[in-house]
Amino acid sequence: MRTTRRTAVAAAALIALGGIAPATAMTAPAAMPTAAVSCGVTWGSLAKAASDSRLGDGTITNVRSGRHTCFDRVVVDVAGIPASKVGYHVRYVDTVRAPGSGLAVPLAGGARMQVEVTVPAYDSSGRATYRPADRTKVVNVTGYDTLRQVALAGSFEGQTTFGVGVRARLPMRVMVLDGPGTGSRLVIDVAHRW
Repeated sequence: MRTTRRTAVAAAALIALGGIAPATAMTAPAAMPTAAVSCGVTWGSLAKAASDSRLGDGTITNVRSGRHTCFDRVVVDVAGIPASKVGYHVRYVDTVRAPGSGLAVPLAGGARMQVEVTVPAYDSSGRATYRPADRTKVVNVTGYDTLRQVALAGSFEGQTTFGVGVRARLPMRVMVLDGPGTGSRLVIDVAHRW
């Protein structure tokens, strides 16, 4: 019993001197750092295009954006026609030009992307179906990794053009998806890195 008491006293003295921490004060080992997400982007930065069949009376109604783990996204909502009838041409350019006038559209960022959609932003009577509060900044991309600005360049002769300011010439992919409802949406993803 004396040995046990001496051991307890010695252990208490070491604890008091900082030599051994009591079991209740021990901390858990630090968590292992989370591994970086592997995005596996294989899209490339060359132009992407799809022709349309020019059937139907689709119109552009909205533009949205989103942030994802590996890319930033721009979505152009099209009412009245399915995905199979939406044509597009998306490419990096030195200068985005307004349709009709050919005027340069200023954009923030190190690279500029011209997005042409074969759908007007007006109806058959010429009334606008898409009116952003600010044509130079149709969506707020503040704090995005890749996107710097999205602007409406114009809608002319059944085609609508957007300018997208990007941090650098990064890989992109483009797709047209059905929905919501009877409409469709043009989706442009720009990767955060190569």
